[in-house]
Amino acid sequence: MIKLSAYSGGMGPEATAECYMKIIRATNASKDQEHYRVIIDSNAKIPDRTEAISGKGENPVPEMVHAAKNLEKLDVDVACIPCMTAHYFIEEVQKFVSFPLLNAFLELKKFIQDHYPTVQKIGVLATTGTLETGLFKKYFDHLEVINPTPYTQNDKVMRAIYGENGIKSGNTDGEPLQLLKDASQELLDNGAELIISGCTEIGLVLKPYHLPVPLIDPMEVVANVVVKETVYQKS
Repeated sequence: MIKLSAYSGGMGPEATAECYMKIIRATNASKDQEHYRVIIDSNAKIPDRTEAISGKGENPVPEMVHAAKNLEKLDVDVACIPCMTAHYFIEEVQKFVSFPLLNAFLELKKFIQDHYPTVQKIGVLATTGTLETGLFKKYFDHLEVINPTPYTQNDKVMRAIYGENGIKSGNTDGEPLQLLKDASQELLDNGAELIISGCTEIGLVLKPYHLPVPLIDPMEVVANVVVKETVYQKS
């Protein structure tokens, strides 16, 4: 019997939907019945993680725990959170549930070590909240982590995500794409050998074919791990 593969989402909804599509594409199935059962709790009301980390917003942990508890009631075996910034709170949320929450940072670290062992400098495109947590430098302390300059972070990366014409407003082309390409070029100019799409919204816009170096989407990595984990449990 195939055990449940599930994740808690809603941060934001389109990134959650894209994460589910990644799980579908990672599954080796020739018909509907060969796909895994996936439970999605898409709670878009979870307080903004970036604002919480900066001390300007409500703590998202209670709502994250509530979503995780919903999954626990359905007896899920494994879960992931399609929001990199939310991983700042993952250890706290894990205390309240019995099933494992996959840590996208750990899975990403393993992936880069396995597939790009010679890389020494990685560029990161992420929300200001994620960068302020130091999570990338924490998990990639063996590498040089290159972040955008403050101007580029605010005027390009954050505007691409949160701006009036940004990704959070439903735009996945045009201005957001150009802003992220400009930010990526700065990282390349500063020596980045690969770039991490460190916010799930960024992966909706910036694609590997837009850059001359590898672009790694952590949610793509996690989706493959979720499927492999379920296959392992099935066997």
